[in-house]
Amino acid sequence: MLERIKKLLIESEADAWELTETLTEGWEFYFIRHRLDQNRAKKVRHIRVRVYRTTDGRKTIGSASEEIPPTATDTEAEDMIRQLVKRASYVKNPYYTLNAPSGGPLAPAEGKTPDLSSLAEDYLSAVREIEETEDAYLNSCEIFVRVNHVHFLNSEGIDITDVRPDSTLELVVNAKDASGEIELYRLRDAGVCDKEALKASVAEVMRFGRDRLRAQPMPKLKKADVVFSTAEIREICGFFAGRMSASYKVRGYSDWEIGQPLGEGDVHVSLEALAELPNSSHNALCDAEGARIHDTVMLRDGVPQAFLGNRQFSAGLGLKDSFIPGNYRMSGGAADEEEICAGDYLEAVDFSDFQADPLSGSIGGGGGPPYWHHGGEVTPVTGGSISGNMLTLMRSMKMTKELTRYDNMEVPQRIRLSGMSVTGIA
Repeated sequence: MLERIKKLLIESEADAWELTETLTEGWEFYFIRHRLDQNRAKKVRHIRVRVYRTTDGRKTIGSASEEIPPTATDTEAEDMIRQLVKRASYVKNPYYTLNAPSGGPLAPAEGKTPDLSSLAEDYLSAVREIEETEDAYLNSCEIFVRVNHVHFLNSEGIDITDVRPDSTLELVVNAKDASGEIELYRLRDAGVCDKEALKASVAEVMRFGRDRLRAQPMPKLKKADVVFSTAEIREICGFFAGRMSASYKVRGYSDWEIGQPLGEGDVHVSLEALAELPNSSHNALCDAEGARIHDTVMLRDGVPQAFLGNRQFSAGLGLKDSFIPGNYRMSGGAADEEEICAGDYLEAVDFSDFQADPLSGSIGGGGGPPYWHHGGEVTPVTGGSISGNMLTLMRSMKMTKELTRYDNMEVPQRIRLSGMSVTGIA
């Protein structure tokens, strides 16, 4: 099927094209408590085509994409490609070329093709080993393990085959006491199963559940230092990654400049795009447009070094060696945990809605069971929210030297932001 579509693309009126075939083999398990309710295996094939059409004497270019069913006949596929070419001709972006082959051939490392049954068994054994108590236990869980065989080709001559494992675990944990019972939800994405990290994460959720049952109303603090120690740190990393994306720069959303220190030199964050991160679900030989992925420093000690992004926006900045990042490492902290956690502060954990917007810098969330650290005592609190703006807060941000991982991001274990706005109810 792939060769037939490639032939149709070559014979079409498209000026350039990209073709991606993804074959996904997966197993799925659905548990109620520890009882397997149902399971299934799947094997699905997706074929996505993107065609490009130049206009105005190659001053402009447009694109359109669509998935072609593997069951499509040649006539049906040809008609879909013809419609895509027509749609692409209506788009008028500044002209750019597609990615071309660079360096040597890319291929998955020998002997590293993941075994689907082993991936599944690791998760099943990890779930069996989750420690429960009378007041905190596993309500239900869903396990999804997948091995994706990806084949990418384009009209410039790129032809790459890759194998990418990924997995998802969805959990509902219950916690109860004499006053009632609550449910907490968790979703974990990864490459393969890290049993010890998974069990530690579930134990943490159970602790949050027990603490939420005895939480007190959030005090009206107005302003407070906030320490982030859980997955909310990913949003802070995403703020810096977004501001260093080629698309934000071209569109004028980011005013950061290469070589110009952030915040008048008060920011000391470093950010790297990584080709591979242990157990990440985003490890890949190339990005979605066939660009080779390699380790690249985007920020060094608060000074922008490289914008990265897709081919269209990278071309708009004149970048020669750019790609769409999949993995990030955020570092640069000089503090230890004792320094980060000194004095009074609100510890933000498990917020149901927490975001850090790269465009405006707005950061905030609520709905979780934060902890108010005050006068040497720790009190679970609920019912409030926090807010601020990263463009200001980043100047006084403190980070631990130690790092931790959340799927495709390696980030400081703890981050402290000073003077965030706190809305309380008590």
